[in-house]
Amino acid sequence: MSIFVRKNKKAAAPARGKAKKVAAKTSFIKDQRFPKLIGVTLILIGVYVLVAGISYVFTWKVDQDKILNYPFSALGEGDLLVANWLGRLGAVAGNALIYWGFGITSLVLPILMIGFGLRKLVGAALQTWYLRAGKSILVMVYCSMLFAFIASSANFPWGGAFGESTVTWLSKFMGNAGVALGLLFILVATFIIQFNPTISWKGEFLSVPSVKMPAWKLSMAELGLDFFKKKPKPAYDPLADPIEEDEEEEETEEEEEEEEEGSLQPGFLKKYLNKNDEASGEKVSLDDEDDIDSLELIIEPPVKGSSPLTMNPELEIQNLPDATEIANAFAESHLPPTFSGVQDKVFLMDQENNEHSEPYDPTLDLSSYVAPVLELLLEYPDEKIQIDRTEVEANKDQIIETLLNYKIEITKIRATIGPTVTLYEIIPKPGIRISKIKNLEDDIALSLSALGIRIIAPIPGKGTIGIEVPNKRKQIVSLKEVLASDKFITGKMDLPIALGKTISNEVFVADLAKMPHLLIAGATGQGKSVGINTVLMSLLYRKHPSQLKLVLIDPKKVELFPYAKLANHFLAFLPDQDEPIVTETKKVIHTLNSLCIEMDDRYDLLKKAHARNLKEYNEKFVNRQLNPLKGHRFMPFIVLVIDEFADLIMTAGKEVEMPIARLAQLARAVGIHLIIATQRPSVNIITGVIKANFPARLAYKVASKVDSRTILDMGGAEQLIGQGDMLLSIGSNMIRLQCAFVDTPEVESVINHISDQKGYPEPYYLPEYVGDDETISGTDGMTYSELDDMFEDAARLVIQNQHGSTSMIQRRLKLGYNRAGRIMDQLQAVGVVGPAEGSKPRDVLMFTETDLDSLISRMRSKN
Repeated sequence: MSIFVRKNKKAAAPARGKAKKVAAKTSFIKDQRFPKLIGVTLILIGVYVLVAGISYVFTWKVDQDKILNYPFSALGEGDLLVANWLGRLGAVAGNALIYWGFGITSLVLPILMIGFGLRKLVGAALQTWYLRAGKSILVMVYCSMLFAFIASSANFPWGGAFGESTVTWLSKFMGNAGVALGLLFILVATFIIQFNPTISWKGEFLSVPSVKMPAWKLSMAELGLDFFKKKPKPAYDPLADPIEEDEEEEETEEEEEEEEEGSLQPGFLKKYLNKNDEASGEKVSLDDEDDIDSLELIIEPPVKGSSPLTMNPELEIQNLPDATEIANAFAESHLPPTFSGVQDKVFLMDQENNEHSEPYDPTLDLSSYVAPVLELLLEYPDEKIQIDRTEVEANKDQIIETLLNYKIEITKIRATIGPTVTLYEIIPKPGIRISKIKNLEDDIALSLSALGIRIIAPIPGKGTIGIEVPNKRKQIVSLKEVLASDKFITGKMDLPIALGKTISNEVFVADLAKMPHLLIAGATGQGKSVGINTVLMSLLYRKHPSQLKLVLIDPKKVELFPYAKLANHFLAFLPDQDEPIVTETKKVIHTLNSLCIEMDDRYDLLKKAHARNLKEYNEKFVNRQLNPLKGHRFMPFIVLVIDEFADLIMTAGKEVEMPIARLAQLARAVGIHLIIATQRPSVNIITGVIKANFPARLAYKVASKVDSRTILDMGGAEQLIGQGDMLLSIGSNMIRLQCAFVDTPEVESVINHISDQKGYPEPYYLPEYVGDDETISGTDGMTYSELDDMFEDAARLVIQNQHGSTSMIQRRLKLGYNRAGRIMDQLQAVGVVGPAEGSKPRDVLMFTETDLDSLISRMRSKN
């Protein structure tokens, strides 16, 4: 026996060692650290994939050609540069997620992964997550098909490979109309299954049935955040049976599932009945163990001092709460405090047959937008005028003495003090020639020891002669002071711009829509950039993003770059433009010609609406007199700003001058206005064509009288004192102004205030323009060898489907965006498709592959 036992002990030792190893592995898996480690891992992976997918939305055009066909080999190329925020791996992950997946809705997958990881990390139950994940995946699949169907001609893969392949197959199976009906059926069926609305119809002829939605609770479980909610521990009851922890968790999960299904808990009804009957002295209790359908109400005698309770069956029925009261109280108890009392307004939908009789409000698209406040601008210590009576009187005496030296007597002299210049008005004695006084300009300047004396002889509208003398102590005109004036706040102008103050210290506000274009010129460092910022700030303070769009051109690349943050609020640019601020000369030409296309499109809409200008058209649209289904839309003002015009004329010449001249001649009526600035006011820069269409001209200090004549058609700008001192010429009126000053930090504060708010989903894109240099002029100027290797496949694909879009070529042939665009240009050049028409697919000009074969054979014969 002892030998047998010893042999068993020796043999059992290895078995126990293996059992310990298995137990150690099992204990680690069951340990609390293992699910937490899984949760952290899933959260990090989900965040990485989510960021990669979001970056793909902005960088896909640059990276797609590099990683589309050989993604795994691209990971190992050390010299490959991509634009994705997370490098090559991020570019491959984003492409796989969105392009080869379910499109933009694929971002749901990393979000679900993050939610799963969070639940594993905190040890929450997964039943609610499974329900949310299933619904989210179904919505992702449906939206992928919907986006692919709606945006079939878009360049971006909105529906992904799944959506496009599925919609393509369904279109061939049941046609486009069938696909649309199928998608609509799924949406309506899901709505009915999810919400179960009450539909009632009185039965009148052509009447619309009313639809009422049930009350919708917002619990933590509905939001998927119930794992953050602390579960209350049950009160200790010595008479109750001991409760195991596992049973307690199962009961809690069952209660959460019942709460998700919207069931009316007996505990709540008990609480409601007790609460409602406290005032009447009755105590109504409910047995929680009974089912709701068979409630047993136990009515106890009232407490001492209350009225006796008559056991009347009718009274018992009357004391029972109404079902509507129970439902409303249930909604109030389950809603957060913020929503209690307003659930009827927010969560109950009463759809009646109400027609749109109220005017259309374009600002409702961004109803939460808040205009900049004046507190964002700075105040300067030198804003108030420092009046030096001694200086004014001395200048008066010196002017009178100088004129008497030349035997010119005056009867009256009066001074008007401005921010930087004081105007002295004199009335000479009868018989004295005005020209004689005007010729004494330099002599008066010498006697006053002042720079920039300007004589206005006579002052328009007055019987006086003006002599403008600069002040020794100048005033800073802040933009905050100008924008706070009544003229700017209460003025009824379409495009108000607060330029500054006049020499009589009055705020000057002009309407750009009536100018209708503005030419700004002056030497370097005299305040042109500040003037442009003043104009832009004025427009941003008064206009809503739906009412104004800015097209900014900055060849210097440093003046207007802060405004790039307003891309989804106030800016307009071409769809294929990388930066919202136009800096390259080629892009400038495209942008100007695109504005010409926009102008022609707007004139077509005005013609259909029988309106003479943009204001009349928008009034008709706001009053719902124009049908959007017929192409009508609310059109915002478009302001084109070019900071350095001379550089564009030197590099592009007629290619820039001709579209600008065309816009200046015709664009006023359709709400497109131009602001052009240059520091070289020479005749070869500011040509006669431009001057003829820019009646409003703003001149800062220039070097010579010739430059002043070039800008204003008269002298005077050479005598300005600089630092914002300027002359504004509108028609025959000449006004001297001190430009309002706004510093760069103030501009950035206003821009940040706007950019931090919610903007439009995408910028305001201008119509697509393809230059002559980007397409091949015809088949005579090219050979077959110059075509892309995938040209024939793309041409046959377009002819077979009779659908000419770059996105279809890109998807079907698995090409990058840039290469697909070049192939589309070649298809247009050889006559397979027509020119681009904005976002619409191109017209297919060939109907059979036989025509394509004959075209290719002709091109091959020319090799």
